[in-house]
Amino acid sequence: MVTTPDDTTLRDEGLAPVGAGRVLLLACGALAREILAVKESNGWDHMTLACLPAILHNTPDKIVPAVREAVSKHKENFDKIFVVYADCGTGGLLKVACDEMGVEMVEGPHCYSFYDGNAEFEARGEVTSFFLTDFLCRQFDAFVTKPLGLDRHPELRDLYFGNYEKLVYQAQQRDPALEEKAKACAAFLGLEYEYRFTGYGDLETALTSQA
Repeated sequence: MVTTPDDTTLRDEGLAPVGAGRVLLLACGALAREILAVKESNGWDHMTLACLPAILHNTPDKIVPAVREAVSKHKENFDKIFVVYADCGTGGLLKVACDEMGVEMVEGPHCYSFYDGNAEFEARGEVTSFFLTDFLCRQFDAFVTKPLGLDRHPELRDLYFGNYEKLVYQAQQRDPALEEKAKACAAFLGLEYEYRFTGYGDLETALTSQA
């Protein structure tokens, strides 16, 4: 069993390659726990996981250069690289980069979509919902409260979230403590709360396609 680094490490540093497999899963640090769980449950020893820092999501313009650099760094050491990012705010540029480098990537606009299932997420059309995953629930302060200055200027809350109606917590694992944390996040943002257990959704489907 692989010991997953703590969330702070995954957020700020990412994860060096874990495993001896010939297929590299190059992922966002926010997905490390879930990928390792799926990998272990299926016995996919031929896959190795490496992660870029999850905090890149706060500056999506840095994702494409970081992925390019990582693919260039690792391509000689693996038979295949699969990029476990969705578009993630890159405006289609990550897909262009992956096509240029000859590597595949996860389909969908972001992790909220592929956790829900891309078709289901699109059909819901939830434009007034704010989403949390397990990782983002645990890291709410680092990804939401502090970057938006809400810890220093709580009066900005309605400026940022006035057009949202509810917070949807997409749970990958059933964890009562995280459910309570998500409820507290919804209350903090002044939003209605909805719990939705998604499991791994299309993430597991995408990983299975590479297996």
